[in-house]
Amino acid sequence: MNPAQSPPHLRHPPFRDQLPAPIFFRLEHMPDNATYPAMQHPWGEFVYSFSGVTELRLEGQHLLAPPHMGFWIPPGVRHVGFNRRAAVHFSAYISEDLCEAMPRRTCSLLVTPLLRALLDSLETAEFTGAPAQARLLRVMVDELAACAIADSFVPETTDPRLAPLLDALREAPADPRSNSQLARDFGLSERTLARRCTQELGMSLNEWRQRVRVVRSVSLLQEGASVESVALDLGYGTASAFIAMFRRITGSSPARFIGR
Repeated sequence: MNPAQSPPHLRHPPFRDQLPAPIFFRLEHMPDNATYPAMQHPWGEFVYSFSGVTELRLEGQHLLAPPHMGFWIPPGVRHVGFNRRAAVHFSAYISEDLCEAMPRRTCSLLVTPLLRALLDSLETAEFTGAPAQARLLRVMVDELAACAIADSFVPETTDPRLAPLLDALREAPADPRSNSQLARDFGLSERTLARRCTQELGMSLNEWRQRVRVVRSVSLLQEGASVESVALDLGYGTASAFIAMFRRITGSSPARFIGR
């Protein structure tokens, strides 16, 4: 049975009203088509995806965290977490008094190399409450506060000159036009386009285009398309070029990413 068609596998959060420590963490192995019930808790939560795609739905937003990406949920925000395919994610629960330096809204975070190293060190660990581990978790929280914010894995903008260009690329991820051609076609200088992408998206247009292709490719691959056909559909001359891009963005090959 296709996981998308199977009954959802319901998971329940480990706590409802009170944390066992100011900072608590756990690693969760989620099966295909798993979901949590709608939640709203008095602590903040950072979710980081080690494998698979973890998704978050809340009013007005739908965030997606492929491997090595994460999102932040402030205290008191009602949300639903789920995944369509098997995934492994890390959740850090942070008491409200330690969230002052964190973003005030739900958002994706661009994980720094130091934070990634800290998370990798916790991937095989269990929460102990030991002083040394508590100090490491405080460093993790400090580094979380230093992460750049992105509204989504594929950020959006309301900028009146940039938004039409991005809409066109979302509709046609394989669009062969160069950035300079796109800039001319949408009435921008190449320098202005680069500056607006940095300001509005928090990344270059090339990075944004590759993320759009990753999101589109995941859908195609989950529907049964081959890597070779997806590469061609997205405008790559060879499957190896597509695989290299996919691995750079997600940290995984396309086949491993979707569990084939």
